[in-house]
Amino acid sequence: MGPRILLTGTTGFIGGRVAATAAARTDVGHLRLLARGPLADGDATERNQDGRPASEIAVGDLRDHASLRRACEGVDILIHCASAIGVDEETARAVNDEGTRALVDAAVHAGVSRIVSLSTASVHGRGPFRAAAPGTLPLAPGSATSRTRAAGERHVMDAGGTVLRPHLVYGTGDRQLVPGLVRLLAALPGPLDAGDSLHSAIGVDSLAGVLLGAALSPGTRPGPYYVDHPEPVPVAELLAPCEALLACRPGPARGPSVDIAEARALLADLSFAQHHLAMLADDHWFEDDRPWRELGCDPGPGFTEGIGDHLAWYRSILGPA
Repeated sequence: MGPRILLTGTTGFIGGRVAATAAARTDVGHLRLLARGPLADGDATERNQDGRPASEIAVGDLRDHASLRRACEGVDILIHCASAIGVDEETARAVNDEGTRALVDAAVHAGVSRIVSLSTASVHGRGPFRAAAPGTLPLAPGSATSRTRAAGERHVMDAGGTVLRPHLVYGTGDRQLVPGLVRLLAALPGPLDAGDSLHSAIGVDSLAGVLLGAALSPGTRPGPYYVDHPEPVPVAELLAPCEALLACRPGPARGPSVDIAEARALLADLSFAQHHLAMLADDHWFEDDRPWRELGCDPGPGFTEGIGDHLAWYRSILGPA
């Protein structure tokens, strides 16, 4: 029988994919999903007969420390994907920092043998980062979300755990990256010429595979990993499918291309646009081959090929307006 896994963040974009991937595997013995409320039909435990793991819902919250202690009982491995993003600093601290500390403490007390936590390369702040290797960059978070996630990382690593830091994550369920870029382009009179910067990206299914790989592989090391496709994405290739999604929506014909400086001036009053432009203007390329070389994981297709599998879903959520 495989290990018993507790997974947090199961209703989120990435945690949901980890849950679905784990539920289909035969090397997981039991899957416990931490959720803030019961299922519609109660907390029934599902027991599969075809080699897939049995699964159950554990009702709890990162701000309810007693519930975390209950959820960790009898667990071998913790995969922590829950986080609060884009919230006020008090909530971010309660969830990402103090909640992670309480979860890790509960896991250690319960005798959990391995802790794997999802973080973000944004803990390093803004670039440029070009082929940045693990251990070469200081922490320089620039937002409440990133500051508190960096604090949460420290609790995991102090307990001997592993932290995964992707940069850009795309795929079905993404409501931040591609929708945000489409929104940026829609605010401009023409396509954005963002120069020649390079960006690390990974599809959500590949990232889910690495989170499980880090949880189950004997080769997993404590400390941080960057988790992105080995080939960085030129910014023009990153924006091309977003411009194509925008072209499918009704509206006036697009004008000539706009460079970064022009875009900054045109969108000076839009804070979200300035955030995106600052990211696009500089390299954000993180290089770490250990997930593919040591953990036996598959990076999947590169961005330009991989995004094609998700365009229909993006079109469905972006709508005509």
